[in-house]
Amino acid sequence: MFSLHGTGIGGGIVVGRAVVLESRLIDVPRYRIALEQRPAELGRLDRAIDVVRLELANLAEQLPADAPPEAQALLQIHAMMLDDPSLVEQTRLAVESHGQNAEWAFFSQVEHLAAQFEQFEDAYLRERGRDLTQVADRVLKALSGSGRRLPERPKPGDVPLVFIAHDVAPADMLHLKQAGGFALDLGGTASHTAILARSMNVPAVVGLNTGSLLVRDDDWVVLDGDAGVLMVAPDEIVLEEYRHRMLMGLLERKQLERLVHVPTATVDRVAIELHANIELPAEAEQAMESGADGIGLFRTEFMFMNRDDRPGEDEQYEAYAAAVIAMRGRPVTIRTIDIGADKPLRGDDEGHDPAAAANPALGQRAIRYSLAEPDMFLEQLRAIHRAAEHGPVRLLIPMLVHGHEVEQSLRLIAQAREQMSVRTRRAAPEVPVGGMIEVPAAALTAGMFARRLDFLSIGTNDLIQYTLAIDRTDHAVASLYDPFHPAVLQLVSQTIRAAERAGKPVSVCGEMAGDLEATRLLIGMGLRSFSMHPASLLRVKREILRCDAARLRARVSRLLGSDDPVKVQAGLKRLREN
Repeated sequence: MFSLHGTGIGGGIVVGRAVVLESRLIDVPRYRIALEQRPAELGRLDRAIDVVRLELANLAEQLPADAPPEAQALLQIHAMMLDDPSLVEQTRLAVESHGQNAEWAFFSQVEHLAAQFEQFEDAYLRERGRDLTQVADRVLKALSGSGRRLPERPKPGDVPLVFIAHDVAPADMLHLKQAGGFALDLGGTASHTAILARSMNVPAVVGLNTGSLLVRDDDWVVLDGDAGVLMVAPDEIVLEEYRHRMLMGLLERKQLERLVHVPTATVDRVAIELHANIELPAEAEQAMESGADGIGLFRTEFMFMNRDDRPGEDEQYEAYAAAVIAMRGRPVTIRTIDIGADKPLRGDDEGHDPAAAANPALGQRAIRYSLAEPDMFLEQLRAIHRAAEHGPVRLLIPMLVHGHEVEQSLRLIAQAREQMSVRTRRAAPEVPVGGMIEVPAAALTAGMFARRLDFLSIGTNDLIQYTLAIDRTDHAVASLYDPFHPAVLQLVSQTIRAAERAGKPVSVCGEMAGDLEATRLLIGMGLRSFSMHPASLLRVKREILRCDAARLRARVSRLLGSDDPVKVQAGLKRLREN
């Protein structure tokens, strides 16, 4: 028996048999193509791409009615990559001009683009490089004629199958939709594989590094998607214990489902709003099924990545409107594009190079980028306002630091509304404008932002990293990443108090919002609005239903008076126990 540790995606516990999936093609043939044979080689490349495009289209058409709502969108994203000129045209050029065989040319270009994604500081955008390699695997397999060798779907009543792999593309996960769980060497919480695993509501662990090499087919395994652990070849005593835990987890899930329509309030009747974070319009349906009060964070970067041209106003409008319509009158908070510097657009006329910035995390990103590209920003602002005609929409500005960023943004928002009014000959809808507090400077001056804006949203992921100067994806320092460091708690608390004094709503939309260990703490700080992944919503709701807000306020006030991390941790433990 041995254990492997990675990042848990959730889904509870499963005890089952391992199925080790084949790894990606590693040995890519390399040879020169004679000049007269190059047109035929290009034809071979085009046919392979057409095969994969057809595979994805057929999969999308055959999705069952109970397929996860994200499935269609994820398949579309992978299909769009096959039309990316920076991938396909550059590959064709390598065949035509340099005589590289199709596999060599395609693989080389994929590796080049994937290396660019690896430089991104943002975890969500860094994971888009894996989407690219997943699509590339399908094309390389089509070129080699090897096809997709996937096991048959498990039959109901069989021992659960836990699929172990170096990586699995969302399209292949859909083939395995009755799987008991997934354990992957690669990936993080922001990967599309993780997003789909959450939607499938099965245990999943990513980032195991060498799991696919160490586990053998038909090994008994225990996969704990909450703890991020894969136990291999456990003895009978351990198996029995985890079988019991698995049954208890299934029972808990059914109990949680009863809370979907229960109003969210503390024991002393303080109403709390629970919103969902989404990255794709299709995820709005999952938010509704989880009983979310609205969308607290709709990330818009997905439309801008993996393409040479920017999405037009109409394309953006359709995506935003789809989410607004799906929420059926519940508010949708749309964050303007958080991109730039370490997250460049390939269609950017300025050709920003990630390597050119000495420190990309501190470069021209988020609102800085939008203000530097007013035409692009106005296009997005118009699309958001058009979507607001279908239901309540709030507009969220990322990574604010200076007051002049607010003033410039508000001027451009007013300009976008005026442009819409002239075009439609009617008044454009009013959209509340909020700001993300995700750097220490913004938290320390949160009062100024609260006075000038309609609401605030605390992005704890970036706030923690900027405060502690720690990248949690860097294994050398990941152990130092502490969301409950006294400095972080002070900044979160200050922001909440500043919003309270200004009479403005404030929410937390980072991972801290969905962390059960932080629920009582945030309630005690005065937070009344949480936004998290839909999969976390019902567990957080259950915890809130057990809280006494007035009692927690006094206890948390005493806890925040300490600057000793050890004492703060002890206080947090007592807070969670009582």
